[in-house]
Amino acid sequence: MYQQYPPYGWGPHYGPPPDNNMVWAILSTVMCCMPLGIVSIVKASQVNSLWFQGFHVEAHRAADEARKWAMWSAISFSVLIGLYLAVVFALIAFVGVSAWTLVP
Repeated sequence: MYQQYPPYGWGPHYGPPPDNNMVWAILSTVMCCMPLGIVSIVKASQVNSLWFQGFHVEAHRAADEARKWAMWSAISFSVLIGLYLAVVFALIAFVGVSAWTLVP
């Protein structure tokens, strides 16, 4: 039985490359935790080069890791802000009442 192969130089069509999440990586670097955001930028910048080299699984993995690192950057920033606010409110609650007696 005769099989129809694509012409020479034409491989299978895999579609467009995955979303590299570069916007989220940059925003998480600027607005959140810089070290985790930088890792996210590095992973996001690898997506297109891996895709066009033919490493499609690795490109999807790099895109997923870029999203993961950006998400962890935002989560760590939120946790740190929450801890900071808890400490500030605790200081106001414990010291705030006695601090008003110091004001003339």
